[in-house]
Parts: sequence; C-alpha cells; structure tokens
Amino acid sequence: MEAASALLGPGRELDLIHITMEDEEIQALQEYANTVSIKRLHYNDHGPVHMRTVALNAIIMMGLLKKSGIKTSIETEEAGSFEDSLAALVTAALLHDIGMSISRQDHELHSEYMAIPILDRLFTRVWPGDVARRTILRSLALECICGHMGNRTIHSLEAGVLLVADGCDMTKGRARIPMAISVGAARVGDIHKYSANAIEEVRIAGGLTKPIGIEVRMSSEVGIFQVEEILLGKISASPAKGYIELFAMVGNGEPKQYL
Repeated sequence: MEAASALLGPGRELDLIHITMEDEEIQALQEYANTVSIKRLHYNDHGPVHMRTVALNAIIMMGLLKKSGIKTSIETEEAGSFEDSLAALVTAALLHDIGMSISRQDHELHSEYMAIPILDRLFTRVWPGDVARRTILRSLALECICGHMGNRTIHSLEAGVLLVADGCDMTKGRARIPMAISVGAARVGDIHKYSANAIEEVRIAGGLTKPIGIEVRMSSEVGIFQVEEILLGKISASPAKGYIELFAMVGNGEPKQYL
C-alpha cells in the first residue's frame, strides 16, 4: 500500500502490512467471508475488496490526524508509537470481517477469536523477540475488530478510526454483485444493497474546521439510509467523533451537514 508506505517508511511495521496482505490463510478467509455474505445471506461485499478499502480509509484518516498533531491512544499512553498504532489498525482492518465466514450475527466476535492465532503468528514473525509489543498490538487490534459494528463500547482512537473507516465503505460498488444476482422475494439484507447502490462517492480529506472531512454523494435519497443509519451511527459511537465533519448531498443538491 503506497499510502501506508508514505506514513510508515521502511521498517517492521510496513513489513507487517505487506505480510498480512499476502498471507494465504487471510486471503482464503476473506474470499469465503464474501461468499457467505453475498451468495448465502444476500448482503453486500464483505470480502477482500471491502477489507482493503477499509484499511485504506483508515490509513487516510490516520494520516489526517497525524498531520493535525493528534496522538493515537497508545502514543498518549506511552505504550507505543504512531507506527505501531497504524500497523495494528491496518492488520485489524484486513481481518475485521473474516467472521462473516461463519455468521452475520456476532460476526465481529467470530472475527476476533479467529484472528487471535493469526495475529500471534504474524506478530511473532515480525517482532520475534518483543513479547511486550506483540501483546500490546494484539490487544489493540482485537479492540478494533470487536468494535467495528458500533454496538460495543470502544475507547481507543485507533478502534474509533476503524469503526468510521468501515462505515465509509458504502459506495455502489459494494452492492454490484448482490444486485446482479438478486432474485425472488425481499430478504433481510436488501436495504443494505439497495441503499449502497445509491451512493456514488465517499470522499475523505481534510475538514473545514476539523482534521477529517467526510463527504457522501448520492444518486437518490435511498442512500440516506447508509448515511443516517450506518455511517452517522458509527461516527457517533467512535472516540474519533470530535475530529470528524460529515456532509451528504443528493445529486447536485445542497450538501447537508450532519457533524
């Protein structure tokens, strides 16, 4: 990831991200999570494209926070560096939905216990002699994973960033496959794919008065479900809320500011 390289530079943290992205077990889990999500449950994309998009969203937001002088939680606690925070966060992003391979219900918890041996394996490979660092970053990554649905209280800035990064992946591309294979009577996941299909673009950049500005462009008002019921709820539950502005607009209409 070029965006991660720009923030991290050469080092073990960047090595971890490359290793995680190339890991065969993770790739297999991501692919099967998507199979279950789309073919069995008729939800939108929860596979490798989604998880990489969430990782990229998180990297962009972390870069904006760093540029504004905002310290991460483990920096503030003097338990690690910005690079440590970003490495744990990106690893969590690439694992956060693997639990969809088991079930939609409580999938964040399934993702968490499935991720533990993977995190141990990856972190030991990168930091073989640093038990303390591996322990801290594993705990941080697991908080990010278990908190990404917004229904459990999280406290670290890093977990809050992943929560919002996940909510920002809601453009129509996520619904392309389930929309194409949609057949028969209405199903429980339909609102997600139809509302996502109305989202044309989500932009993450520097805000007007806050470090992070999120702008959502929609083709129709059905996309408001994604903004108000998904993204806004996740931002509201995030420890990063105070650093975020949110705007949404339909077509060429006037933008509505939520935050």
